[in-house]
Amino acid sequence: MQDSRSDSYAAAGVSITAGYESVELIKKHIARTNIPGILGSFGGFGGFFEPNLSSMNRPVLVSGTDGVGTKQMIAFIMDKHDTIGIDCVAMCVNDIACCGASPLIFLDYIAMGKSIPARNEQIVAGVAEGCVQAGCALIGGEMAEHPGMMLEDEYDVAGFSVGIVDYDSIIDGKTIKDGDVIIGLASSGLHSNAFSLVRKVFQPDLKKLETHMPDLGCTLGEELLRPTKIYVKPLLDVINRFPGEIKGVSNITGGGHHENVPRMLPKGIRAVIDATKFPENPIFSMIAKLGSIPMRDMYNTFNMGVGMVMAVSEESADSVMAAFREHGETPVIIGRCENGDKGLDLTW
Repeated sequence: MQDSRSDSYAAAGVSITAGYESVELIKKHIARTNIPGILGSFGGFGGFFEPNLSSMNRPVLVSGTDGVGTKQMIAFIMDKHDTIGIDCVAMCVNDIACCGASPLIFLDYIAMGKSIPARNEQIVAGVAEGCVQAGCALIGGEMAEHPGMMLEDEYDVAGFSVGIVDYDSIIDGKTIKDGDVIIGLASSGLHSNAFSLVRKVFQPDLKKLETHMPDLGCTLGEELLRPTKIYVKPLLDVINRFPGEIKGVSNITGGGHHENVPRMLPKGIRAVIDATKFPENPIFSMIAKLGSIPMRDMYNTFNMGVGMVMAVSEESADSVMAAFREHGETPVIIGRCENGDKGLDLTW
């Protein structure tokens, strides 16, 4: 590849050599994600992975794809790109884990106005960190330079993950019944959704993002770029330790609680949640106040401090929460499941 170059392509705005330099820079980060099952080396036309199916009776693949969205615009302003990749991984693997599946592989796609190798390395370093946190392998990806379509300082990161679960261990909410307890796990903050509204509220410029906010304990920019929490390892460990007791799981992303909680419920069951039990996080009250946003909209948009919700049998609730605490999580009983029309009753 040392002799591979095109002056004509470079004159059109695409640098092949910058792409090669980026690949060399990211190799060490990709190596951090190696897990048993990887076949071959990074850089081929496809990523190979051989899963160990010996312990499964009926293995089922579970896939998820997502991007980071306009949160990336905060990274552009701050010129800080090492956490966006974590967000991208989180948005995919947290969904997969809701089904009880273990993420195996991840691939990313980074489109950019101009290929800047040092920046590309920061982005992929974040992707690799997210994969390490999720226990999956980064087996490939794509970096595409799009001059004329995107500004030179802009990029868009998306990803795709595949996991696996034994058919009999799939979590689909079908066994949720009246009296089951609803447990919430604390979020790290805004995670990676609704940043169009966040940006409208703060109308961020560089000065505001670098301003220290006493209520937040950090600068506004640091809070807005705080990576999405990856729940995979603690969630799957607790699921395996209490088989059948965690009956449904919802990842609280776009649409907030009103949209996502009912997704785990079967027909004839309603979730009743008391949001006064949620862990407090000042970023949400700050957004509501500055943007004059009604609380109904807040809970229908943001995670409000609870990023993962699950339905658990009442008998196992205390043991399940103790197990999550062992992982450093903050579990809270936030409600119950009741007979009724499928949906959510939420008070605050």
